[in-house]
Amino acid sequence: MEKINLPPNPSSLAESMRDIGYSIETAIADVIDNSITAEAKTVDVRFSWDNGNPWLAIIDDGYGMVKDELISAMRFGSSNPLEKRDKNDLGRFGLGLKTASFSQCRCLVVISKKENVTSGVKWDLDLIAQSADNDWILSVLNEDEVNSISELFILREEYLARDSEGTIVFWQKMDRLESGLSKQSQEIKFNESINSVRQHLELVFHRFLLPDIGKSKVNIFFNKDKIEAFDPFNSAKSVELRKEEFLFENESIYIQPYILPHHNKVTKLEWEKYAGKQGYLHEQGFYVYRNRRLIISATWFRMLRKEELTKLLRVRIDIPNSLDSFWHIDVKKSHATPPVKIRDELKRIIGKIEFSGKQVYKQRGQRLSSEVKFPAWERIAKDNQIYYQINREHPLLMKYVDNLDEKQRSLFNDIISTLESSFPRESFYSDTASTPENVAAPTLDKSQILALIEMFLGDSQAESLKWSSINAENLSHFFQLCHFLCRCNIAER
Repeated sequence: MEKINLPPNPSSLAESMRDIGYSIETAIADVIDNSITAEAKTVDVRFSWDNGNPWLAIIDDGYGMVKDELISAMRFGSSNPLEKRDKNDLGRFGLGLKTASFSQCRCLVVISKKENVTSGVKWDLDLIAQSADNDWILSVLNEDEVNSISELFILREEYLARDSEGTIVFWQKMDRLESGLSKQSQEIKFNESINSVRQHLELVFHRFLLPDIGKSKVNIFFNKDKIEAFDPFNSAKSVELRKEEFLFENESIYIQPYILPHHNKVTKLEWEKYAGKQGYLHEQGFYVYRNRRLIISATWFRMLRKEELTKLLRVRIDIPNSLDSFWHIDVKKSHATPPVKIRDELKRIIGKIEFSGKQVYKQRGQRLSSEVKFPAWERIAKDNQIYYQINREHPLLMKYVDNLDEKQRSLFNDIISTLESSFPRESFYSDTASTPENVAAPTLDKSQILALIEMFLGDSQAESLKWSSINAENLSHFFQLCHFLCRCNIAER
């Protein structure tokens, strides 16, 4: 059997790897994974539009690399995903730095400092494409070549000169901005993308930005502006259901369900903040973390439909990196699929917590109905359908009807029936489903309130009433009326 060495064409392979699905958000997060694995305490993301020649740098103070280590790290597939990794390692394939960078730029420069020695290397896709011998040409930079890149020279002086160790990943020739746009429009798109990156990092690394007791903390800066952790579970105010642990391949998997607070329990600003990008309905589900780093969010893995009654339910799953192959963690670390045995465990847990999540809304409706002695609306369940009817036995209506003759009563009942039949259920459902916090009952002005008080107390001079003139029976009616005015908002039901 003849065997030949058949290496891939470098330029073709490198160009193909640019399109494996990275976004700028996932690309930068992948590079930061390397910084955290290198035990960095601070990561700086620096960037500039630079008059249409944008560049971006990711700088850390983790342990650096000497020349040979740096060259090895620049090799495609520098580590075997089948090999056992350190438990705190956020990498997997040995491709992240290169593929993530090339997804956004054509020129990648890395300089690193260790033992007070600085080394630099450069991958340039244009240089690889020009190679007559189809070689993987990695440029090893000397001192003058590093200093010739003006932006990189400034960053090196600002960061590596002051630290004993550290690494700078520098992107040039960022060619993935939308073509066909004017320079001004491209700059706007660049700034929008950078802002999206910031939000992405606040979520993906929130357990490093604001760690639990005993865990390492990492500070991330965006052009020297410190980013803040975004905890999707609003842990400080949410209800924690019972935490569970089960074994898979002799490794522990931890499940922590949360029920986020109802919009009446938080401020409007806080409610909107934790709605996330897509809103509560779409942000419910499992959030899978690998070594505290978020991999995939807001999915039930098709085990449960996303419904209104479960939209406050979010579940944290913690897995170790030793289970990467079972969960099918991809190169971008933005996708995961649980194996069958784990799916069975998750289904069992869903069955227990789904009820608790729905009770937030169901109990709220039941509690409101029981607290209001004379509700203005009644919820009627009949023939597998639900109706909302005006409570004809409400004291306010009965007081009014008592003063009508038979013909007027018939007309009044027809009016009530017409109002009931025209209840705007589609609009009501749409509004309460999308923005329930914005649904409110119409308020009564002072004259309307006084008119109602007059009806209950039978005194045309109600505005000038003295409390001493109100007897016990009228006082009881008065408080019932006030209670009714405050609690007859159907949106709460």
